[in-house]
Amino acid sequence: MQTVQVIGLGYIGLPTAALLATKGFSVIGVDTQANVVDNLNNGKIHLHEPGLDILLKSALGSGNFLATTSPRCADIHIICVPTPFKNNHEPDLSYIQSAISSLAPILNNSDLVILESTSPVGTTLKVRSWLLELRPELNNVQFAYCPERVIPGKTVLELIENDRVIGGITTEATTRAADFYKCFVEGEVLLTTAKTAELCKLAENAYRDINIAYANELSMVCDQFGINPYELIKLTNHHPRVNILQPGPGVGGHCIAIDPWFIIDAAPKLTPLLQAGRTVNNKKPEWVVNKIKASAQLFDQPTILCLGLSYKANIDDLRESPALSIAKQLTTLNIGDIIACEPHINTCDTLKLFDLKAGLEQANIIVILVNHDAFTHINWPALSNAGKQILDFTGITTNFSAAQNTRSPAFDHEGLK
Repeated sequence: MQTVQVIGLGYIGLPTAALLATKGFSVIGVDTQANVVDNLNNGKIHLHEPGLDILLKSALGSGNFLATTSPRCADIHIICVPTPFKNNHEPDLSYIQSAISSLAPILNNSDLVILESTSPVGTTLKVRSWLLELRPELNNVQFAYCPERVIPGKTVLELIENDRVIGGITTEATTRAADFYKCFVEGEVLLTTAKTAELCKLAENAYRDINIAYANELSMVCDQFGINPYELIKLTNHHPRVNILQPGPGVGGHCIAIDPWFIIDAAPKLTPLLQAGRTVNNKKPEWVVNKIKASAQLFDQPTILCLGLSYKANIDDLRESPALSIAKQLTTLNIGDIIACEPHINTCDTLKLFDLKAGLEQANIIVILVNHDAFTHINWPALSNAGKQILDFTGITTNFSAAQNTRSPAFDHEGLK
């Protein structure tokens, strides 16, 4: 039985580790947070992901999974640590460097190290050079890059079903990594070089960022003309070669909002389009805040309910969330009493959290920032008829109107009157 070690037990590392344990590998999961390690060994997960709690219990039941705070010897080592950027949008590789430093004392020349963390082009080569600086004799350790391509909320399923791109520094590394992923991946395993694999992940998310920027820009144009942007996009997408994405209050998460900067930082003179996309998406929350401020002026110190704080629907992940940023900014403007409802978290610094029923009852203005499933069955026209102003920045009220076969909701789409 091969032993696999996963460094970093977050949104990617933990599902990967638990899945591998159920596939017959002996798995060591490493995380620096002792409380996380203790909870995992007792079957308690620290993040919201459908099916993950059951998968972890199955992994523990098999006897193949152990969480720990320090690395141990293994055959394969998978690095799944964060790669944020610094204040000037320069990639921060310190977590990766710390991971390889922690592995260095226990690595053997027969080991395979796989980097899954989203990384700038050339990072896999840097990881190898960092190791050789610490232990020059480990010149036969193999290194490969294999980016994850999952969507939160479907992580477990997509770890199995999605195609994977794998690039090693050497042919041996590529082959060994491919053979490993074929043990549990049902999608196609595609082989390339490490640099190409690194850029592939960045290119995928930069593509989505640009397309969302177009949708966000179009939504602001629609606002000027008094047009519902969600209806417009639905109609436009009936063209056989058009597929406009959905606008929202901005772009968040640890991928789409960050990955384009890794390309921009490496090639600033060659990426005006990527930079323009980032500018549009970064400015959308400010536009949303201005719409809310304008609505608040119609009331005397209104109660403003922000529906949703996560960066996308049906998850608890607040990283780079435009919804959270908007809600927190509203608390600084003295335009009313700001409350929030986020079904997937229990507490949030600086924000007062309410359950859905209580929040809807108290609010004068309801701001829809995330289209959680928990919000889809709300009778929006009834709330509007009760005198509550509804600002929809997700399209959820448009979908409700379509389901109810009505064309005249009395509330705002993207701030429209």
